[in-house]
Amino acid sequence: MTQTRAYGATSASEPLAPLNIERREPGPRDVKIDILYCGVCHSDLHTARNEWQNTLYPSVPGHEIVGTVTAVGAQVTQFKPGDTVGVGCMVDSCQHCASCAEGEEQYCENGFTGTYNGPMFGGENTWGGYSENIVVDEKFVLRVNHNAEQLAAVAPLLCAGITTYSPLRHWNVGPGKKVGIVGLGGLGHMGVKLAHAMGAHVVLFTTSPGKQEDAKRLGADEVVVSKDQAQMAQHTASFDFILSTVAASHNLDPFLALLKRDGTLCLVGAPEHPHPSPTVFNLILKRRQIAGSLIGGIRETQEMLDFCAKHGIVSDIEMIPIKDINQAYERMLKGDVKYRFVIDMATLD
Repeated sequence: MTQTRAYGATSASEPLAPLNIERREPGPRDVKIDILYCGVCHSDLHTARNEWQNTLYPSVPGHEIVGTVTAVGAQVTQFKPGDTVGVGCMVDSCQHCASCAEGEEQYCENGFTGTYNGPMFGGENTWGGYSENIVVDEKFVLRVNHNAEQLAAVAPLLCAGITTYSPLRHWNVGPGKKVGIVGLGGLGHMGVKLAHAMGAHVVLFTTSPGKQEDAKRLGADEVVVSKDQAQMAQHTASFDFILSTVAASHNLDPFLALLKRDGTLCLVGAPEHPHPSPTVFNLILKRRQIAGSLIGGIRETQEMLDFCAKHGIVSDIEMIPIKDINQAYERMLKGDVKYRFVIDMATLD
């Protein structure tokens, strides 16, 4: 085991602070990565503060990791020292259930192992990217092909990017499709960029009229203020697919009414309290669907990174030093970031 510098929480009531953790020495199939940048996800805050009541302490968050390979095990074939790589939300899965066999490790029936906070159904703790390095099985390491100057903004693609890319791909978003994105935060701004690059007609839904200019800069063809009933009514029964990125409980019925027959409203935001139950007639009269989506498997995440490199897509970020992480959490709660914080891990000391 090797001592590694990190930043983390030792309890739900304590701010994040410097601490030391132990990383394993690279095994035959392992890749050791020096971390350059780590994105800040809302899940990091939930976990550090034990808001999901499942945190293992000490908690070192961070699952949007970009770094440089420094060592590889004897059986590693895909990576070598000096390669630029990424690590997302998973570092292991059972590898033998039906979901894993189909490249959908995020739905592993035995529970994937999170990059931080350990296996889904309980087990030894894992520590994430708010640290100087990480050791990961080759199968869960991703190749990054973006330019060097884009690497910090690539980091959020490992969570925010794949969380929006996966449902857009699954529901065949592309030319000729009218697609709605609800919310223009860390997830929503990536949804707009990706759906636009896929060739869809993209409509952003927001409660903030002031976001129109930024939404169109990001790739939205239209912007609808969702509190304006007249604007909403103009789009009745016209959408093939709507992706809701909002992580607050809200009424789904106004969005269901905008779907065509056989249209889908997909939820990727995870609210603290359940959404109000939708009106059944909004579903049955046009065979509409409400669905959910998690992240993507390793194969699809690599596909997403390659797609983003090809189309020049990265996240809009604000870079911070690690010492500002607690302040960043408070700003994130207020929506005071456009649109994702990224930690410069060179500031870890």
